[in-house]
Amino acid sequence: MKRFFNIQTGKDGESVIFLYGDIGDSYDVSSGRIVSELLEAEKTSRRINVRINSNGGDVYSGIAIFNALKNSQADIHIYVDGIAASMASVIALCGKPLQMSKYARLMLHSVSGGCYGNKKDLRKCIAEIESLEDSLSDICAGRLAMSKEEVKTLYFDNEDHWLTADEALRLGFIDAIYDAEPVPAGSTPEQIYTLFNNRLTKPQITTDTMNLEELKKRARFKNCATDSDALAEIDKLEAQAARADALESENSGLKAKVKTYEDKAAADAAAERKSLLDAAESDGRINAQTRPTFENILKHDPEAGKTALAALTPKRSVMQDINRTPASKGAWELRQAEIRENRRNRR
Repeated sequence: MKRFFNIQTGKDGESVIFLYGDIGDSYDVSSGRIVSELLEAEKTSRRINVRINSNGGDVYSGIAIFNALKNSQADIHIYVDGIAASMASVIALCGKPLQMSKYARLMLHSVSGGCYGNKKDLRKCIAEIESLEDSLSDICAGRLAMSKEEVKTLYFDNEDHWLTADEALRLGFIDAIYDAEPVPAGSTPEQIYTLFNNRLTKPQITTDTMNLEELKKRARFKNCATDSDALAEIDKLEAQAARADALESENSGLKAKVKTYEDKAAADAAAERKSLLDAAESDGRINAQTRPTFENILKHDPEAGKTALAALTPKRSVMQDINRTPASKGAWELRQAEIRENRRNRR
């Protein structure tokens, strides 16, 4: 099959056509290209999925694409991936099964256009815009089971009408909602459009298929002669990973216990240092100026600090010496007592 820009051939006889981008002959979604791709896909595919992410564009090109899809004999399913706005929303309503991503947006509004000329030319331009709106309202009315005038009044009133997937389903625009990869909460329509376009132009690498031949080239699997050997080696790695997780959990628990013990030991050491320093300061071995020095010694080498404090001599006050009771009498005191005793005896 010739490779087209907007088409991908899938499995089981399915093809995908992407209506990603603006609609018009000079844009990504041109009617000539899309119709050619549709005819090519019909030759080989029993089902064709049309995926839309478009802000809209040229009404006439859009109508051509709409008619090609509507009249196709293929089993066509339409998906709004990101944005189906303006003319793209009308293409989506071509009568085929239509689903929206729950993150997508649908938008309808009045036809815009312009011209240059005299009053007659301007009136003709306005008449053509009104005629186009009449046709588009007719298309939407068939989908919504409403009259053309009701649709025109509700959705072609010169305002933008943005619909979420839930709103579109409730109002009858779509048949179902499908899940897609999440988009950031609070994303604007412009951000949603850009996000899905990036997914098309820079597809994510998938890992659905496991290539065991590539795996067996790695050093760990060099002795694996068969796929069964490689899978057995993978089983071993998974078992090792499970044990590693268990060991990591046990290690975390032990670390927590050690931290508790370390904290208690540090608190006990701090309390002992304070007690030693308070006692040394109380008996005059150290003072407020020298205390930090001895505290630092005790922190880094407790035994050396204790030895240093024990070697210091306590300072005694004068009052302590005055009030001290002698342990025994000296020679002079004994002689004086003897003299006093002799005097008493002579009397």
